[in-house]
Amino acid sequence: MAYEAQRDGTTDKSPPLRAASPPLWRQRDFAVFWAAQTLSVLGDSFALIALPLLVLETTGSLARMGQLTAVGGAASVVAAVFAGVVVDRVDRRRLLIGCDLVRMVLYGVIPLVWLFGPRVWLLYAVLPVCEAVGMLFAVGYVTVVRSLVGTGQLTEANGRLNATAAAAGVLGPVCAGVVAAWTGPATAVGVDAASFGVSALCTAFVRFRARPAGADGERTGLWRDLRTGVAFLRGHPVLRSLTALLFVFSFLTFGLNDLVIYHLKHDLGHDDGTVGTVMAVGALGTITGALLVARVRRRLGFGVTWTAAVAVCGLAFAGMGWARDVPVVAALSAALLACGAVAGTCSMSLRQEITPEPLLGRVTAAFWTLHYSAAPVGAAVLTWAAEHQGTARVGVAAGACCVLIAITTLFTPVRRVPSADVTH
Repeated sequence: MAYEAQRDGTTDKSPPLRAASPPLWRQRDFAVFWAAQTLSVLGDSFALIALPLLVLETTGSLARMGQLTAVGGAASVVAAVFAGVVVDRVDRRRLLIGCDLVRMVLYGVIPLVWLFGPRVWLLYAVLPVCEAVGMLFAVGYVTVVRSLVGTGQLTEANGRLNATAAAAGVLGPVCAGVVAAWTGPATAVGVDAASFGVSALCTAFVRFRARPAGADGERTGLWRDLRTGVAFLRGHPVLRSLTALLFVFSFLTFGLNDLVIYHLKHDLGHDDGTVGTVMAVGALGTITGALLVARVRRRLGFGVTWTAAVAVCGLAFAGMGWARDVPVVAALSAALLACGAVAGTCSMSLRQEITPEPLLGRVTAAFWTLHYSAAPVGAAVLTWAAEHQGTARVGVAAGACCVLIAITTLFTPVRRVPSADVTH
């Protein structure tokens, strides 16, 4: 796809669309890659639960748990700045395998050390490195999907990958909790390490199509490389608009889970089991949206699909704080997350389709860095406001702003992107 690419001095160097491509489930390499990524997400989900439980079991301190999460998050943000440069300069298949193996070894050290007694300092050393490597893996993962399926099946492929990732995101914490309850959180971390080993083994059997000649890009200085991704986003009318719109959308919605939990427990007086049930229903919404996105986009086009999804997100958000019945809260959460999956999958697929191969890693990293840079601040503001003004008022305000984002989209180049195969 070369949609408006000439306007920023670039041309689309994505692989040509293959005629009569077989269904994804019949493509061996994609199926193996799909399984590998599901295992990788499952491992991340184990770590999400097992490491905080390990800190709590050892120290009994909620503050120490928060410190560990903050350190890991900071490492991920810093790594995002440099990830695109690395991904665009190395063999991406080897990079993915290497990232999985590094995480396997580092997480595997934790249960071995715990056999001789708790060492909390080790967690503060291991988690930041693993989070940084995980960000490197995530950027690399986005760049290789196009070399597996081509542009014609990108949205469907991303939808399936996101759907199983959401399922693994639900199953992982549940399994981690069961394993931790039976044998202790250190063992759960060991299971996490093993999942990365299996993921690396699966990826080793995947055959990616060769990158086009010159796809490694011109070797320039690091600072220039870091600016390249941002410059491409700024120079491309559609991606520039999407980045700005999603910057605001992330600011408004990043604290959604905290708001739902607070509403269920504080406003409605329900227990943790109810919270878990509502979260599980929401995850089903994510899976549904991810599975339907390719079909919806083919029928309606990118602009209509993305705009409508964001608008429904806003309406669901606005109604959630007023809902007094748990089934209504769960249904609105599922609707919001389903449409969020549709919008997210569409935007990721579009970036993959229109970004030249040599820039794909840097553009992805720049997009994620800009996209999420204000999200933690937004979560803090949203939850603080909900505590002082009530979830109903904050939900309506945030939801109305999301609808306003959808309306604003109608005045941007995003609305003129009908499908993946349109050129101008």
